[in-house]
Amino acid sequence: MTNGILIIAHAPLASALRQCLLHVFPDSAAHVGAVDVQADLPPEETLAAAKIALDLVAGQNKLVVTDLLGATPSNIAQKLINGHSSQLIAGANLPMLVRAMTYRNETLETMVQRALTGGTLGIEIIAPERSGKLEKA
Repeated sequence: MTNGILIIAHAPLASALRQCLLHVFPDSAAHVGAVDVQADLPPEETLAAAKIALDLVAGQNKLVVTDLLGATPSNIAQKLINGHSSQLIAGANLPMLVRAMTYRNETLETMVQRALTGGTLGIEIIAPERSGKLEKA
């Protein structure tokens, strides 16, 4: 079982994340799609493009990843996955996508959990050296 990933984000983030992911997994182009949401296009046009992109992504099930919960890309993604064997995650980042791609041969549920873990654990304060906790403002 192989799952696919579709990234829907504000332009040019989706394409940039896809390119970064293909840098790490160069043999996975068929399993990763991207839809850059343009500010000047009606959401209906972007949804139509996203439907085509989702169909082109290889894999039995699809993980749709978007950048910002509640924003236009997220709203389009929510409409897109209705009736599909898909899961939707907001808060896209490269560690999340690398982890998801690493586990693309697992069940979709496992892939989603690994992606969430990768996305969360990929955020760290690394300089200046601190205890790893943010100070209260």
